[in-house]
Amino acid sequence: MRFAHWMYANIKFREMLGDLHTEAFEDFFHDLMCLRHPDFVDVRTHGNIGDQGADGLGLHSRKLYACYAPRSFNASAVRVKFTSDLEKALEKRLDQFGTFVFVHNDLRGVHPEVSSMLADARTAHPDLDFEVMGRRGLWREIRRLERGDVEHVLGCEIPIDELVYGVGLEDLAPLLARLREHRETADPLMSLAAVSELKLDFNDLRDDVRGELVKGMRHTRLVDEYYAGVLDPFEHDDVAAGFKAHFALARQDSADPEDILYDLQQYVHGNKSQHPRDHRATMVVIAHFFERCDIFDAPPPGWSPNGTPAGRP
Repeated sequence: MRFAHWMYANIKFREMLGDLHTEAFEDFFHDLMCLRHPDFVDVRTHGNIGDQGADGLGLHSRKLYACYAPRSFNASAVRVKFTSDLEKALEKRLDQFGTFVFVHNDLRGVHPEVSSMLADARTAHPDLDFEVMGRRGLWREIRRLERGDVEHVLGCEIPIDELVYGVGLEDLAPLLARLREHRETADPLMSLAAVSELKLDFNDLRDDVRGELVKGMRHTRLVDEYYAGVLDPFEHDDVAAGFKAHFALARQDSADPEDILYDLQQYVHGNKSQHPRDHRATMVVIAHFFERCDIFDAPPPGWSPNGTPAGRP
């Protein structure tokens, strides 16, 4: 699908997710995961044995999924259900999973109480991994579906006509606002790390494209400072995973680094024209995830632009 179609699908997904609660959310989650993963088992409640702490199981990934989608959030009720699901899973399914996945429908992200609850569970059970799947994670799964399956999950047809949306990436709105405000405080003479120079060469990022990324790198400390102050411990990793997934999709469409970078810019701000300040803030965010190696390839050890042809390992 084209970028505009994905933007349309994302709007419909957000609208839909806000109305999905309890069993309706579980049905949506089961449909999505069964389409995405052949090894996914959609567990239903049965008689007096219940669901044994699982709303879904990944047979190969060894992930156990537990859904939490109340009509109104209550921290105490969620903690009781989470504790009950985890205890049942450990009692009935200990040899069936290695990762416990908290699946939720909160459009705003993980509640601070939930983040503390997950951190406590991780401490109490060091042999288990814990993950969160919310709006961003569900959307990443949808992005990997074929058009017909996307329409099935969303329950609507995606228009074929070319569409234009100016929809920004909501997760990054506070960060972009901060960058627009504070970007001028960075040191314009700061030297570029050697590893970044090599990575730019390795990915054949040259001329104006390279210049924009280099300018963005001089301000990426602001991104680090922003995420250091965010309460949700999973937010940075979730956003990074989104960039990584979108980069993989963009590279399927084109091998040209300039085309890929343009696609990443649209991922952040949509396909409408930007004010120069907004564009500069977008490039700082992209440069941050470039430095983290969430997007584009890192050169192999010992690679140099003069000794080995640029390309992928």
